[in-house]
Amino acid sequence: MKTWKLYLSGEIHTDWREQIEEGCKAAGLPVSFASPVTHHAASDDCGVAILGEEPNKFWHDHKGAQINAIRTRTLISEADIVIVRFGEKYKQWNAAFDAGFASALGKPMIIMHGADHQHALKEVDAAALAVAETAEEIVDILNYVINAELKGYTG
Repeated sequence: MKTWKLYLSGEIHTDWREQIEEGCKAAGLPVSFASPVTHHAASDDCGVAILGEEPNKFWHDHKGAQINAIRTRTLISEADIVIVRFGEKYKQWNAAFDAGFASALGKPMIIMHGADHQHALKEVDAAALAVAETAEEIVDILNYVINAELKGYTG
């Protein structure tokens, strides 16, 4: 049986990743998970922590972004499905970039966000194969895609 590689991109301030992981485990789905570094400070400062300080904030951020891109580009390239969550509190430009990169690679994408982001994310949503609002919906989509099981359907 195939193990599906899922890449979970997006906001890091809620437990949405854990909800999807727990839901997939409860459903017995054959999946593995990967994501960007979700420790905010480590992600921001990895470049200068490894390669040396930068007095200019642009170069500080640039070093970190390049090192983080090694991980994200590799794992998105290897993923079977890319799931991108846009949260409520912050604008996740990195998540939008990940969605664009995945789309350019032809990766199937599931986008997750609330109704209040529909207009702002209309182009991202148009590139996705599914748009969900909850982790439960994503687990149901994955269960259908992987097992051809439609939760609650009796028709």
